[in-house]
Amino acid sequence: MSNGLSPDPSLIGGVPEAPFAIIPDPETVFATRARRFAFLAESGNLGGYLRFLGELARVQADLLADLPPVSTPHRAGMPPIDRKALAGDAALDATLTRLCAAAKSIDMPEAARAARQAVTSASPADRAWMFLNLAKDHIPADATAPHLFAAAAFQLHLSLLAATLAANDLTPLGTGICPACGGKPVTSSVIANETVENVRYCTCATCATQWNEVRIKCQNCGSTKGISYRSAETQEATVKAECCSECQGWLKILYQVKNPSLDPVADDVASLGLDLMMRETGLKRAGFHPFLAGF
Repeated sequence: MSNGLSPDPSLIGGVPEAPFAIIPDPETVFATRARRFAFLAESGNLGGYLRFLGELARVQADLLADLPPVSTPHRAGMPPIDRKALAGDAALDATLTRLCAAAKSIDMPEAARAARQAVTSASPADRAWMFLNLAKDHIPADATAPHLFAAAAFQLHLSLLAATLAANDLTPLGTGICPACGGKPVTSSVIANETVENVRYCTCATCATQWNEVRIKCQNCGSTKGISYRSAETQEATVKAECCSECQGWLKILYQVKNPSLDPVADDVASLGLDLMMRETGLKRAGFHPFLAGF
C-alpha cells in the first residue's frame, strides 16, 4: 500500500560530503582566537597567561593589515609550503620584527618581556635557528620563552601562505600531517555547520589549515584500535584526551558540535588541567603546541 509519499530526487545521493581541507582565513583565525583567550582568561588559575596570549593573538590580527603580501614559496610536491625553506626568509624575519615591536605594549611577566627584548635584538642566525626549530615542531626546553614570540610570527606568516592555496589542490600526506605545510596538529575538533555534522578536523598548530580525519583514529600512529577517551571533568566534557593503546600517545579532541565557541589553540591552553592529569598515565602527548612548550 502506498502512503502517498515519493522520494525526492534532489536528495538521492545528496548527502553533503565533508571537504578534505579547509583553508584558513587569517583575519578570522586570529581575531576569533583573541576573543576566546580573553573570555577564558576571566576564570581559572591561568587567567594571566591566557590574557597575555589573547593580547598576542590580537597583535597577530592587527598586524595583518600592515604586512606586505606574502611571496609564495610553493613547491611542486606536497606539502606545497616548504617550512624548512622559510628559516632564513626575509619576509618572515620582518614579520617577527614587527610582532615584537607591537607586543611591547602588552602586559606580560618580566621573563616574557626579557624574552621579547632578546628576540628583538637577536641576530639573523639566531632567528633562523628558532624558525628552523619551529619548522621541525620542536622547541628546546631551555629556550621556550623566546620561541613563543618566534612561533607567533611563524603562525602569522604561514597562515598567510596557506590562505593563498586552493583547498582542492591539497591531498592527504599521512596521519597527523598538515596537507598544506606538513606540520603537526595542535588538536582535533568534531564540528557541525550548515553542510556537515559530527565531522572531525585536525587543525595545524602553525598555519591553521584544517583537514578531515576519521572520527576514531589515533593522530599519532594512525591506529583505529585501542582508542579510548579521558577527561578531567565528566564524560560530557567538551575537551577530552583521545588515547591510543597501540602507540601510547594521546591528543586532545574538542567537541565544537557541543560548544561552537571552542578554539583549537585557546581551549588547548585553557584545558591544561587535562595535560597534567595525562602526565600521570605515562602516555605521551602527540601533536604540537608552542604556547604549551614550557608546561
